Amino acid sequence: QVQLVESGGGLVQAGDSLRLSCAASGRTFSVYAMGWFRQAPGKEREFVATINWNGDYVDYTDSVKGRFTISRDNAKNTVYLQMNSLKPEDTAVYYCARGRANISRYAASYHYWGQGTQVTVSS
Repeated sequence: QVQLVESGGGLVQAGDSLRLSCAASGRTFSVYAMGWFRQAPGKEREFVATINWNGDYVDYTDSVKGRFTISRDNAKNTVYLQMNSLKPEDTAVYYCARGRANISRYAASYHYWGQGTQVTVSS
């Protein structure tokens, strides 16, 4: 059974930074791509960022490029999302997910999901 536990969310002001963490159980964390998605109230879940098994390949949605950085530490079974220059439109519940071997922007490619962590950015 794979479990993903996000942490690091909170209430911040526009322009501030947060780092989200996602700790994964299981011994095969390092072979899978990981992703971050978010869902704002009244909106569908959307792709934010993804990283391949060793960090060589990453992808971001356009709205966070240059502000967010995804990374991973396979020794700690943890994936991170560093979020800088936060904007009110970044307000959402952020979910991490475990995917397949290759990175993907599509939620259907991810088979395990965390419970989410709330990020609220005030103006």
